[in-house]
Amino acid sequence: MAKGESITQWNKSGDTSTLRNRKSFPTSAPNTPVSKGQSCPTGNDAQSSNGTSAQFSSRLSDRHMCTVLLVLVVGLSFSTRLYKITEPPHVCWDETHFGKMGSYYINRTFFFDVHPPLGKMLIGLAGYMTGYDGTFPFMKPGDKYEHHNYWGMRGFCAVLGSLLPIFAYLIVLELSRSETAALIAASLLIFDTGCITISQYILLDPILMFFIMAAVLSMVKFNQQVYRPFSASWWLWLVLTGVNLAGALGVKFVGLFVILLVGLNTVWDLWRLLGDLSLSLVDIAKHFLARVVGLILFPLFFYVTVFAIHFVVLNKSGPGDGFFSSAFQSRLIGNNLHNASMPEYLAYGSTITVKNLRIAGGYLHSHWHLYPEGVGARQQQVTAYLHKDYNNLWLVHRQNTQSPTPDLVRHGDIIRLEHKETTRNLHSHLHEAPLTKKHFQVTGYGNNGTGDANDLWQVEVCGGQKGDLVKVLRSKVRFLHRATGCVLYSSGKTLPKWGWEQVEVTCSPYLKETPSSQWNIEDHINPKLPNISLSVLKPHFLEILLESHIVMIRGNSGLKPKDNEMNSKPWHWPINYQGLRFSGVNETEYRVYLLGNPVLWWMNLASLGLYLIMVAVASVALQRGFSLSQKRKEHSHVLMRGGGLLLLGWLLHYAPFYTMGRVLYYHHYFPAMLFSSMFLMIINVIFNLIFLCCSQKAPQNIGPLASICFFDFGFYLFHPLSYGMTGPLAHEPGSSMAGLKWMDSWEF
Repeated sequence: MAKGESITQWNKSGDTSTLRNRKSFPTSAPNTPVSKGQSCPTGNDAQSSNGTSAQFSSRLSDRHMCTVLLVLVVGLSFSTRLYKITEPPHVCWDETHFGKMGSYYINRTFFFDVHPPLGKMLIGLAGYMTGYDGTFPFMKPGDKYEHHNYWGMRGFCAVLGSLLPIFAYLIVLELSRSETAALIAASLLIFDTGCITISQYILLDPILMFFIMAAVLSMVKFNQQVYRPFSASWWLWLVLTGVNLAGALGVKFVGLFVILLVGLNTVWDLWRLLGDLSLSLVDIAKHFLARVVGLILFPLFFYVTVFAIHFVVLNKSGPGDGFFSSAFQSRLIGNNLHNASMPEYLAYGSTITVKNLRIAGGYLHSHWHLYPEGVGARQQQVTAYLHKDYNNLWLVHRQNTQSPTPDLVRHGDIIRLEHKETTRNLHSHLHEAPLTKKHFQVTGYGNNGTGDANDLWQVEVCGGQKGDLVKVLRSKVRFLHRATGCVLYSSGKTLPKWGWEQVEVTCSPYLKETPSSQWNIEDHINPKLPNISLSVLKPHFLEILLESHIVMIRGNSGLKPKDNEMNSKPWHWPINYQGLRFSGVNETEYRVYLLGNPVLWWMNLASLGLYLIMVAVASVALQRGFSLSQKRKEHSHVLMRGGGLLLLGWLLHYAPFYTMGRVLYYHHYFPAMLFSSMFLMIINVIFNLIFLCCSQKAPQNIGPLASICFFDFGFYLFHPLSYGMTGPLAHEPGSSMAGLKWMDSWEF
């Protein structure tokens, strides 16, 4: 749309206040400005003034005030996050995981985690750039860092956490055009003890929240470019939105929630453009394609590039090997499959290892020990073992006789698997399995390969047909028991000490194809067959990208609450029901406790109910056509549109946790807390509406300033939780937190 056409359309709508104040940057429909006196003017604002020196001076004064407030927010934000950043000088909470993973990147050692790699890559890069050598083991919380340089990784997370209040200030300023509302939102994050604590340690949370807030800020800025389509600034904010969406998803999969928020905003934006009759269908198609490129294709490219770097950097065998397929492992330097050679197709007479395809499914394994009395038949144990071992070796035999020639095994063949060390056959029968009672027991039976009909298994290549060959590393194979019709299965359950705490192997009567019932041939030894280099069987990039996502998703779904493990509930979070102990337990230890500033969090909760009431009142007033001043209309639009966007952001980052079956923790709420904090901007809007109704000369900033004072007071009371404390506990006299344990569920 041409600029002149835009102004004409806007004037026809009857709302000219924005054009008087911001000729070059009119606000989009969802973000109506509050008032002329409260916005932070740009250079164009000054140029579009009526020319009087008084107005020009007023605008310069407003700009100066906006700059002063932003500098104040920056100073307070960085000072509260970087204060005592090196204390305590030991591993705290999940630093044991993410610090260790940063070390793996420095050492180029492959590992497995349920989250995408970007956050850990950035932590490792921060450590490397600040002199950390990757040698600290990060074994458990409480381990002293001693001479190791850990401050760089903590400092990096703290810097990103320091940017959150700044982003909140800018987002709310764009949505409300009110410095006071922006200052309220920034103050809440600045003085929130929980936000400070979670930003000061080597964790993924500050990195995730940085990308979420950066994505929202970019989206809001892009919305402000609605009347400058395809300009440089329009493209800049569109691309930055996409980059930050990819960044959020690249840190944790919950980044999908902010992607959904931006997606809904984009759908609304395109729907609005479709109703603009001044735009041709070609113009609308250009807008659509631009958003596809900026918000889908470019972020997807960035996200995939992160994984490409991840795979290139982590090229050495490490603790993550066993979670991935044999073909994947063949890429890793130091793995026994790297640059190895073996026969390509499975044959009779071969010595093999068989690996289950579920996460931590293990290698098919047996040993001389028998099942104990009362656990099925007292025969030799068959388990799944997570490590490479001589007892993982099995011999492949025909159903009855042995052939002198190395005939190849095919889909549909009936075979026997003989354990090489003990010479007993892989066997199953109708006795129930040790742990999975609806499955059948699997044992080692017979002697020197002599057994019975319960030793026979039919080979099935998943997705194959009769006569297909079994390719080592690549073919997914199932073993169907001929006598009972069940399928060889790794349950993932850990056996008691009599089973050496190895993984239970059963025969499942449920024949649905799952990773637990699928196996692949890893090691393959047969001197009668020619060997090929496994390099020709290495998976290509798209295969390992897909496999890594499947493994991460399965890993996430497997994070179930353990017996007697405290599992936080989503309804606990908004009311600050229970925090999280980061460091220390008794009075002699340095204690840090993750808990949001109760004053702020409870005000957040109250603001949600107040918002719904005020929106209902404002909606009725506007719908019924009540005689309202221009300022009241503008405040009402901010209340409904700006507040509605933040309410939607809060719901999208909070409500999905009620549907999750995985184990949940208090810190999962913090992305949603960012939106509820910015949501408190409505306090300023509501006070303005109230005082406008009472008197035009009423002191409209009393309420917001009182709120900020409450924030400061809550921070003063609870700051020892963030910066650490020693000495008596909260319930003991002389404690720095004496009298502040307002809820029995708080554990400080």
